Amino acid sequence: MGIRMRSILVMGILGLLAIAAIGITSYKLSVNNALSEAKIKSSIILNYAMATKKYMKQVQRPLVKELIESDRFYPELMSGFVTARGTFELFKESSPDYTFKQATLDPLNPSNKADQDEIGFIKTFAQNPKLKSAEGRITKSGTDLFYFAQPIKVGNTGCLTCHGDPYDAPKDQVEIYGTETGYNWNLDDTVAAFVVYIPTESALAAAKQLSLTLVGIGAGGIFLILLILWFFLDRSVVLPIVQLAHRTESFSLGENLDDPITKKSNDEIGKLAQAIERLRISLVKLL
Repeated sequence: MGIRMRSILVMGILGLLAIAAIGITSYKLSVNNALSEAKIKSSIILNYAMATKKYMKQVQRPLVKELIESDRFYPELMSGFVTARGTFELFKESSPDYTFKQATLDPLNPSNKADQDEIGFIKTFAQNPKLKSAEGRITKSGTDLFYFAQPIKVGNTGCLTCHGDPYDAPKDQVEIYGTETGYNWNLDDTVAAFVVYIPTESALAAAKQLSLTLVGIGAGGIFLILLILWFFLDRSVVLPIVQLAHRTESFSLGENLDDPITKKSNDEIGKLAQAIERLRISLVKLL
């Protein structure tokens, strides 16, 4: 294989490696950016849900209690969980891709029952009290999802009014939810988690499309650069070496000894040309 073909082969291999590196890197960066964006959106939703729950507890519930009998209970007016879920259901009408769940180990409302994955989230929070949130990718019913979760703990004895001994709970609550589940919670226990799910299929598809676009642009740029380099190397390096090789071969055969080598430069090829020219002169003198 000649030097020209070898230079083309080397530049081609380097070009392919560079394109592959651009494709892999751009895809990973695009995926990470999509997941980071999903995390930010999920965090905003969860923070809003937590703020709704807190406002219900600190502001709305005390006012409602002043207006009704002590043993009455209206979930829509007095439960932070119900208010947070109801607010999100209205939000979901304009943003149907998001799913919000207050996953609970032992809920009053059966719809809030944590599944196996969510039980794992809650146990992780319980085992790591300093952990404030968790996120990652998960598959449910064949759909790839990004989840973001925050723990819910029994922070004070006020929570136990409704979730402690069922015989101490408001009568209305018992009539609505019964006495089988959602009770006998303990102070400081991690009993639930707020979880937001976001489908990742569209985000990953967009990341793939972006990476393909970047690969196309990068491949075009690399091809142009390699073409320029090949033209420069061919004219400045390969072609002079090939010419000098032909002249040296003709000298070895005693041909064209009266035709001097006129290439003058200070680089390695110029020095090679000077050395071959001295060889030609020595051959002429010898003959």
